[in-house]
Amino acid sequence: MRFFSTILGFMMLVSSLMGCEQSEIVQEGDAVWYEPEGQTTKPEASSIPQISEHLEPALKSESNHDDKKFGIGVSLKGFRPFPDDDPWNQKIDQAEVDPKSDQILAYIGLHGQLHPDFGSGTWEGSKIGIPYIVVPGDQPRVSVKYEAYGEESDAGPFPLPFETPVEGEPFDRGDRHAIVIDRDNWVLYELYRAFPQNGGASWLADSGAIFDLKKNTNRPRGWTSADAAGLPIFPGLVRYEEVGERKEIRHAIRFTLDSTRQAFVPPASHWASSNDHPLLPPLGMRVRLKQDFDVSKFPADVQVILQCLKTYGMILADNGSDWFISGSPDERWNNDELRTLRQVKVKDLEIIKMDGLMTPYNF
Repeated sequence: MRFFSTILGFMMLVSSLMGCEQSEIVQEGDAVWYEPEGQTTKPEASSIPQISEHLEPALKSESNHDDKKFGIGVSLKGFRPFPDDDPWNQKIDQAEVDPKSDQILAYIGLHGQLHPDFGSGTWEGSKIGIPYIVVPGDQPRVSVKYEAYGEESDAGPFPLPFETPVEGEPFDRGDRHAIVIDRDNWVLYELYRAFPQNGGASWLADSGAIFDLKKNTNRPRGWTSADAAGLPIFPGLVRYEEVGERKEIRHAIRFTLDSTRQAFVPPASHWASSNDHPLLPPLGMRVRLKQDFDVSKFPADVQVILQCLKTYGMILADNGSDWFISGSPDERWNNDELRTLRQVKVKDLEIIKMDGLMTPYNF
């Protein structure tokens, strides 16, 4: 009888999982320069912060509520993660330019251009961008086992429903970020290289981090997160809610570069390189669009993004393709309009003065 009950339970779990997977199937659409981003070496770790949550079995989340408060990619109704004085939310349009700005940009390569790493439709079978899901505070928690950087990761458990979207799914490629927001408590949960086990009853990941969105949360110095720089990912995503509905992005944007320095500057807490060349960009470096750049010729939604790059700039958060700016997938994005971001060249950018540079020599 115990064997029969086990088999029956397994069949019910498989049936439930198949239903979830079928509901997420999308048709291929126009491609928008999607390339998986890389994450490299990690430094030595210290202790791990603990989250004292009761561990419960993973149940189907109520993510399709009629009020649209919960679910994949739902609007946060104008909520901005972290307090106004958090680095992600600080305006830098009047900030001083770094004295090495021209040299660093030239070393990276002046031929570069911006690329939107988000859009509508799919690219090579995956949605374009980094997805997220919003859950209620009573979403059951599940355990997460870390395969690579557990010493620098938050132990959990994490409120991951069965239908948690993963970047790059259904394939085992790229960073496979998984992002969950507890809307009732405004807590952010993020994983890097995330893989559900047994239909989501537990998860495997390389690293993970938990952030209280009501506070200025900083990682311990030398720690990574679900992102190489030790930063949260979600606060730096371009979301259609901000661009198409509210017509304003009120935070810095996450971006990547192919080669970075063995160094970081605040708000980053971690480097992901063994190359200490002084003209390589450190993680945490902040870049803005020059104030005299004419945005009037761009589509209205793209103008919102460009104005944000003038006011809040963008923060180097990971190793990846050069000048790829991050956002969440949404079927309302116009891919043709997003492509016009490629008209922004490296010569149109400048680096904000970097204070508090950490290297292996002063770490």
